[in-house]
Amino acid sequence: MDSIDMEVLKSCEQWLAGGHRCELITVIKTWGSSPRPEGAMLAMCDDGRVVGSVSGGCIEDDLIDRVRKQGLTRLRPEIVTYGISADEAHRFGLPCGGTIQLAMEPLSTGSLITELLQRLSAHELVARRLDLRTGQVTLGTARAGMALQVSASTLTTLHGPRWRLLIIGAGQLSRFLAQIAVGMDYHVTVCDPREEYRTGWQVEGVELVHGMPDDVVIDMRLDVRCAVLALTHDPKLDDLALMEALKSDAFYVGAIGSRANNAKRRERLKLFDVNDAQLAKLHGPVGIYIGSKTPPEIAVSILAEMTAAKNGVALPTEIQVGNAKNVKNSQPENSSCTNN
Repeated sequence: MDSIDMEVLKSCEQWLAGGHRCELITVIKTWGSSPRPEGAMLAMCDDGRVVGSVSGGCIEDDLIDRVRKQGLTRLRPEIVTYGISADEAHRFGLPCGGTIQLAMEPLSTGSLITELLQRLSAHELVARRLDLRTGQVTLGTARAGMALQVSASTLTTLHGPRWRLLIIGAGQLSRFLAQIAVGMDYHVTVCDPREEYRTGWQVEGVELVHGMPDDVVIDMRLDVRCAVLALTHDPKLDDLALMEALKSDAFYVGAIGSRANNAKRRERLKLFDVNDAQLAKLHGPVGIYIGSKTPPEIAVSILAEMTAAKNGVALPTEIQVGNAKNVKNSQPENSSCTNN
């Protein structure tokens, strides 16, 4: 599964290779409430095809209508603003009088889309600089934490995985987590030293490594844009990795397992000199309570909790798996086939 950005860029590359005219449309600024964040992209082809999104759909409808009536005629980038007046906000479906500013960029071979995709395939974080006066594009290496920048003359957008996720264990649940996380713009690494689990395990765009998990955690030099999930149920693999992860700056550290196993894990981690403040960072049993029983549902549960942590949202304790009160006693707890 590609991220939305990759899907948009690959579509642009294919359209250009097919001799079509196309435009790349990027949200560069928002005021008030808006459906899509800065950096969101939409690609439009001269035959009417559209990939991506810059709003809840209403602005897309207007853009499509303009293409049908006028075609793609821009020769240089242009800045377009939607939603300045209350009437426009209502017409284009912008809640609370929100306003969205878009960069409309006609693409060509000089737009360096193919080179950008090649660098993204190598998991690079790339800064793409567009001269708003001439349409000239340059690519450079970006730093983690950089944000979209726009001036009167230049638009700089960031492309590539700006977040990292380490999954310990190459089981079935890991496949679903990895596939969804890639679509969420994570650079995903799956670590499992067990050959029997690695054999035949492959998810496109995911790095598979066989080192010991605690060594991999140390080598990754986890920062505030990193998350770690321990999913093996094997203390020999999970515990030492969790110890290192909890001592890092990772924004999220989670481990699968029942309430009873989670309590035992916490006691073991204390023996590794993990202090109370570090132990409090551990999400376990991992995920939020949604009654999930299958690996795909558990993956959604875990990534929902992880996303809340990434976005600084404090979830009510009663919806966390470990505190859910409406779990049937007859159901297993957060095993390989349930997160309840």
